[in-house]
Amino acid sequence: MEINAVKLDPECYLARNCTLLGDITIGKHSSVYPGVVIRAEREPIVIGTNTNIQDNCVIHVEYDFPCTIGNNVTVGHNATIHGATVKDNTIIGMNSVILDGAVVGKNCVVGNSTELKNVILFDNVQVPHYNYVGDSILGFKSHLGAGAITSNVKSDKTLVTVNYNGERVETGLKKFGAMVGDMTEVGCNSVLCPGTVLGKNCTVYPLSRVRGFIPESHIFKGAEKGIVKKI
Repeated sequence: MEINAVKLDPECYLARNCTLLGDITIGKHSSVYPGVVIRAEREPIVIGTNTNIQDNCVIHVEYDFPCTIGNNVTVGHNATIHGATVKDNTIIGMNSVILDGAVVGKNCVVGNSTELKNVILFDNVQVPHYNYVGDSILGFKSHLGAGAITSNVKSDKTLVTVNYNGERVETGLKKFGAMVGDMTEVGCNSVLCPGTVLGKNCTVYPLSRVRGFIPESHIFKGAEKGIVKKI
């Protein structure tokens, strides 16, 4: 274990063969298990209280991307958190990757082998299994089924536009995923194409490919069956 400018609560636990380097703060009753590497050479890393970082995880930073992990967080084996924020009472599953600029809210579930990049997950969001979410916003208590992804780059590499109520809105961005409203459910193995907007309380059937705008409280049943309003 290498310690340099590390601030440890006396009641935290560090395994002997973990590595800590740089401006690191670890709170009371938090645990860092064998094989973990925490490196804060460029920006600070803060880990709250009662949080556990399990075996072989990597926590790292980049210039302008510090890392904060809140209280009562579980980070599963082999996960990587790089320049991101994870708020209280959240579970990060095994082999997950959370990259620069991601903000994960309170009481969230980021499941095993899920990747997040430059996203905002509001509180109580669940992305529980094998998801990719990039350059997107997921609203309060929204849920992506297993294997559902947000596609954030168009195949022709042109700038992404958002179609909203028949109006074409230029984003000026090459990378722009989806905006998913509060309490919206996206079925397993669905793809949200670049610039997709799903309103509050929507449902997307499994295996769907969604593009454009789905209004609040509607169901997307697929390309053939279309969109219907919830009763």
